[in-house]
Amino acid sequence: MSAPAVSIGLLLPDVLGTYSDAGNAVVLARRLQWRGIPAEVVTVTADDAPPRGCDLYLLGGGEDTAQYFAARWLARHPWLPTAMTTTAVTLGVCAGLQLLGRSMTDRDGHEHPGLGALDLTTWAAPGRAVGETLVRCRLPGVGVLTGFVNHGGATVLGADVAPLGEVEHGHGNDPAGTAEGAVSPAPLPDDVVRARPGVVATYLHGPVLARNPALADHLLARVVGHALPDLDPDRVPDLAALRRTRVPHGDGRGTGTHRPEGTSPCPAR
Repeated sequence: MSAPAVSIGLLLPDVLGTYSDAGNAVVLARRLQWRGIPAEVVTVTADDAPPRGCDLYLLGGGEDTAQYFAARWLARHPWLPTAMTTTAVTLGVCAGLQLLGRSMTDRDGHEHPGLGALDLTTWAAPGRAVGETLVRCRLPGVGVLTGFVNHGGATVLGADVAPLGEVEHGHGNDPAGTAEGAVSPAPLPDDVVRARPGVVATYLHGPVLARNPALADHLLARVVGHALPDLDPDRVPDLAALRRTRVPHGDGRGTGTHRPEGTSPCPAR
């Protein structure tokens, strides 16, 4: 009897699809299938009823108006935020990170409620954070993350959430710090199974899982309950070359990078 397919719920790609973050679902499904594990991507638009029982949920990035719409849409399905934090693994990117928090305050001072899945708050920063970013990830075995950021929010983490990592070059959650992204619950060293379920969030686009397959495999390991075998690097032959262009002074696998002197992790623009 074959194993049930891993179900990947891609939420609101028609609303939160500015930076092709829907590609994260493709990456997750393909990396499972390459290992002989069946996978199913369930695409959920604003006109659809969200599915119950997915193993993974994905939220992407979008403009402020789209983000606030998405927060209201998610709130209309009160069981869904609970599932995203207690029975499934969730990845939120950019707007997805912000709306998973407690609140978002716009430039006019209006506060918009988030889902409260992450202990963080966001408000309008004095300038936009734009450009390539390198992050030393806290999750075991992931190494350095690379991605492109373009956001106008300043996000501060609360006591019940840990950063996904620390910025080594580029932009973090807010202009005053080096934290990037958010993880709840906080990661445990060398322990993937006990970390499931939970939420991982980041400002990094790319799509982030296409540029950082080790992060994709960490999420998948949480779902299947054990570390996954390595894949043949020839499956994605250009990935190492791409990472070498984004990780200076390193080998493209997440080692040996630094923040150049005189640079700020998230300068106001």
